[in-house]
Amino acid sequence: MVAAGYAATLILGMALGPKFLEEGGNSRNGSFFPFFKEGREDKMLRIFDLISNSYVDSLNIDSIQEKTITGVLKELDPHSSYLPPRDAQEQTENLEGNYTGIGVEYQMIRDTLMITGVNPNGPSAESGLKPGDKIVRVDGYNIAGVGITSRKILDMIRGREGTQVKLTIARRSLPGIEVFPVKRSRVQVNSVDIAYMVEQNIGYIRVSRFGARTKDDFVDSLKMLQKRGLQSLILDLRENGGGYLSAATGLCDQFLGPKKLIVYTRGAHEPRTDYFSSGNGIFEKGKLVVLIDENTASASEVLAGAVQDLDRGVIVGRRSFGKGLVQEQFNFGDGSALNLTVARYYTPSGRSIQKSYQKGSEAYYHEITDRLNNGELNAREHNIDTLFSLKKLYRTASGRVIYGGGGIMPDIYVPLDSTSYNDLYFDLFSKGVIADYIYNVMAQKRAPQSIEEVVKDFQIAAPQMANFTAFANNSGMRYAGDSWQRARKHINREMKALYARYYFGDRGYFQVLNSEDEAIARSLEVLRHP
Repeated sequence: MVAAGYAATLILGMALGPKFLEEGGNSRNGSFFPFFKEGREDKMLRIFDLISNSYVDSLNIDSIQEKTITGVLKELDPHSSYLPPRDAQEQTENLEGNYTGIGVEYQMIRDTLMITGVNPNGPSAESGLKPGDKIVRVDGYNIAGVGITSRKILDMIRGREGTQVKLTIARRSLPGIEVFPVKRSRVQVNSVDIAYMVEQNIGYIRVSRFGARTKDDFVDSLKMLQKRGLQSLILDLRENGGGYLSAATGLCDQFLGPKKLIVYTRGAHEPRTDYFSSGNGIFEKGKLVVLIDENTASASEVLAGAVQDLDRGVIVGRRSFGKGLVQEQFNFGDGSALNLTVARYYTPSGRSIQKSYQKGSEAYYHEITDRLNNGELNAREHNIDTLFSLKKLYRTASGRVIYGGGGIMPDIYVPLDSTSYNDLYFDLFSKGVIADYIYNVMAQKRAPQSIEEVVKDFQIAAPQMANFTAFANNSGMRYAGDSWQRARKHINREMKALYARYYFGDRGYFQVLNSEDEAIARSLEVLRHP
């Protein structure tokens, strides 16, 4: 159960986020029938026409066509996919870094929608909404305690730019409920979660996705840190599921001199295409560490592979996901689209990033759980990685041996600290119980003055933990005492980070997590070394 829960948490970002890489604007429109050989087009059209006009029962032919397409794609690879209009739009918005909405993050907690984050530049912030607020009605329609899905609520909240939505809010500090009118607008999402100075000359930047604005967001953050004395950089790509290839190569270009091969692509119907650096980067000389983990995928692996192959920096963490298939998007006229795999990614040394999917999609995604079960993710010594057994050896620019066969293997291995992960922790995390307690109980008592104060002084004392345990029990989290003891380390860490996030946003959240992160500690050792 623990392995399954952990793997589900890791795969969630892959499932909800983008699963394809494409050069910006790389899509085709219209019918797929020109791809069929003579005779096949007529047969498929005739079958659908016969079903539509002659079948015994009335049917939705569009639904049948979609199921047919999905069935065909399952026979290809895990990342070729059909996207209905809504999914295609959401994917585009995610990668473009903007959408029309109200600018909040939320989580369903016991059939109630709680706001867990507010975009500081979005319309919700302007209207006075805060983390911890619970939305009980949308435009007068009751959504609390009626079993409504978060997807349905999203449909109700989003709408045309300039229109208004009225949210009825329950807030602990309010005597009753209150209506907040919010005007929908375009909301910009920065692909850089956080950028700050860890030490006097060492900076940290976390990139959450590779979208249309990622390179510009990164360059802006890097220049800001350079003004504060940055000479060495930790680039965090953990849990980054990928995005546009152009964003990955554009960001990687900031680290490399001129005419360095970053990546190349090749497929049966796609000739080899090489992507080179321009030599116009703004951080070509400083020390660099790139953090990866088992949920680092696609565009993130392109960047990490180039940095490793060219000996530009040190890769720290655990082997990346292993998603090295190139999808090109073909758009239908109704807003739906097909992401079709057309090529593979290869690092400068010739390594294919893609792991095997010969056993099918279910085994492909279950492979993360396999790594946990066989000890690859949490062994103290890095000696059981699957890539070792494949014996596919390559060499970096300096002649150092590296391994291929799926994903990027780190130069410095940092095991997953799984000692405090159990079913209790995953229940508390996935059901939002920790966030509910922090935002609506603890955060109402005393506001910290700075992130540093939270990092240094915030502690979950025994009485506070007892209060939280009682709160969780009332929320249905009824577990034995030893479960609480084993999960306490990660519960404490998450509580502390969410407490900082309530007051200081994502910067507070990640800065607190990083203060207790072994991968960050190992990175600092590398960068401090002369």
